Amino acid sequence: MATSHTMWAEYVDPGEPGAVKWWHMVREGDGNVAMCGKEMGDGVERRSDREWGNTAEPSCHTCGAMYLREVPYRAAA
Repeated sequence: MATSHTMWAEYVDPGEPGAVKWWHMVREGDGNVAMCGKEMGDGVERRSDREWGNTAEPSCHTCGAMYLREVPYRAAA
């Protein structure tokens, strides 16, 4: 069975929605803890994991490395 993931925003000003500093990946069932171990805030912007690597803002390297080891390769459609 495939694991579901969601991208969560880390804001430049913690606790204040606005500019995104980093995107982190959270595994379904892990509450609000990103794959890198960072505890994410409640109410932050979330996006589909399909947007990983396709945002203007950078993505967490550690989350990315772990995420890419868990998901199957998705060939371009």
